[in-house]
Amino acid sequence: MATFISNNPAETEEIGRRLANNVATGSVLALKGELGSGKTQFTKGLVGGLGSRVPVTSPTFTIIHEYPGGRLPVYHFDFFRLEDRESVARLGLGDYLFGDGISVVEWADRFPEFIPEHARWILFEIKSENARAISIK
Repeated sequence: MATFISNNPAETEEIGRRLANNVATGSVLALKGELGSGKTQFTKGLVGGLGSRVPVTSPTFTIIHEYPGGRLPVYHFDFFRLEDRESVARLGLGDYLFGDGISVVEWADRFPEFIPEHARWILFEIKSENARAISIK
């Protein structure tokens, strides 16, 4: 496991940008961390690192955002507002998780049974008002 310390949102994005060099078709990134811990900032960096210019926002209310235009498309999920297994099952995750792009799942720990074994778990911890620890398994 590698752990990085981020002292501001730009550094969190840079960590995501660097990880973009190490993902391939079918990669799944399972993000775990409390509100405000940097999950969406990290995803902004990842999407930008793949070459997409599409603005990245949290999919909390829409559940999924798609970001085309880069080396690989990114499918960005948020399990925060999903209440039960049936809600997750209706998303058709398999089409995305085993599709032609990269899947990023915020709040993946809410329904870990839907996360494939090959997923890379990334843990976000708030260390202080500005500092975050980002651990990639």
